[in-house]
Amino acid sequence: MRVLAIDTSLEACAVGIAAGDGARVLRSETIGRGHAERLFAMVAEALDAAGMTLADVDRFAVIVGPGSFTGIRVGIAAVRGFALATGKPAIGLSTLDVHAAAARAIAGAVPVLSVVPGKGGDVFAALFAADGTPVAPPGNGPAAGFAASASAAGAVLAGSGADTVAAAGATGRIVHRASAPDLATVLALAAAAVPTGEPPRPLYLRAPDATPAAPALPVRR
Repeated sequence: MRVLAIDTSLEACAVGIAAGDGARVLRSETIGRGHAERLFAMVAEALDAAGMTLADVDRFAVIVGPGSFTGIRVGIAAVRGFALATGKPAIGLSTLDVHAAAARAIAGAVPVLSVVPGKGGDVFAALFAADGTPVAPPGNGPAAGFAASASAAGAVLAGSGADTVAAAGATGRIVHRASAPDLATVLALAAAAVPTGEPPRPLYLRAPDATPAAPALPVRR
């Protein structure tokens, strides 16, 4: 299975390729902004390093969130375009899914609360059972609520928001504090996923900071 994965959801611009013979090409640059300007050159560089063309890819994958509204859309648009051009399936994966899978690879088959920081002290989080199935949909909110759920489930903690949840009372140990999703884990999850036939869509767990202005009231004369 030859997989090309993209992550532009946070500060990194990252491309990973599983070449099908066990070889992998992983490229990641911390750029903050400007993912669209760098992404396609990185894809070309990674394909060249793998000795592949876009037509050789069997499946595409992209991180769909949580993360930057603009960055998420850049990655999804690229992968949807690649899939459309080649007729190959595209898989959307959450940062929370990837952090949880990476934690199970380290800690074994245990429940995991996957966490990344939000705004205003809130976090984005999802609780997974020991076999990797979601216990509840991912959410955004105060760390204390997620800490209580994690403790009740006997879950370990994973992701860059793990310390925040631990400080809020979670009793599980922290397995990793990764910010960006691990590209090797993304490639493995994408290869194992069953394509739905639906294009990847953004995972937005909170409303955007900018909201449309209210319409002006008519002026009475």
